[in-house]
Amino acid sequence: MRVLSVNVGLPKRVPYQRGTVSTAIFKEPVAERIRVRATGLDGDRVGDPRVHGAPMKAVYGYPSEHYAFWSREFPEMTLPWGMFGENLTTEGLLEDDVHIGDRYRVGTAVLEPTNPRFPCFKLGIRFGREDILDRFLMSGRSGFYFRVVREGDVAAGDAIERVARHEHGPTIADIVRTRIEEEAGGE
Repeated sequence: MRVLSVNVGLPKRVPYQRGTVSTAIFKEPVAERIRVRATGLDGDRVGDPRVHGAPMKAVYGYPSEHYAFWSREFPEMTLPWGMFGENLTTEGLLEDDVHIGDRYRVGTAVLEPTNPRFPCFKLGIRFGREDILDRFLMSGRSGFYFRVVREGDVAAGDAIERVARHEHGPTIADIVRTRIEEEAGGE
C-alpha cells in the first residue's frame, strides 16, 4: 500500500445557484513532503469547518483504484489525482479492508480511519453535475476520513503500513452499505 499523490487546496468562493459558496474541494497534487498535523495537511484548509476538518476528518483518503470506474462513468472528463477532494490518493487501501479504529503509518504520520465520506453538494460543483452525489453513494466508492494520531510528514511514493488492526470495528464499506440500505428504505 502506498500514497500515489498528496493533494492540497485552499478555500475559494465559487458560483452556486444565485450566489457563491466557499469550498476547498479543488485540490492540487504537490511534489514536496507535506506536514500532517492534527488539524490537517499544511497548505490545505476546508471550506466549511462546521462539517469538515479536524479532528475526525483531518485527512481524506481516496483509492486510486476507483478512478478507472469513474473514467468509464464520465469518459468525457479528465480526472486528475485530487478530483474527489482527497488529500491522499492511495493505492492498495480499499473500503472493504479499512476498519474504523485501524491505525496506519503513512509516511511518518499515524492515521486512524473515522468514517466514510458522504459528499455534499460541493462534489457536484467540482464535477459540474449534481447527479454525482447519488452516483457516488450508490457506487460504494466513498474513500475514508482519518484523524491524526501522530503528526508527521507525507509525500507521494510513501508506504502505507497498517500498524494496528481493529477487526471488531465496522469497515468503511459496512457503513456505506448501511447508508445505502437506509436511503433505499426511505423511498
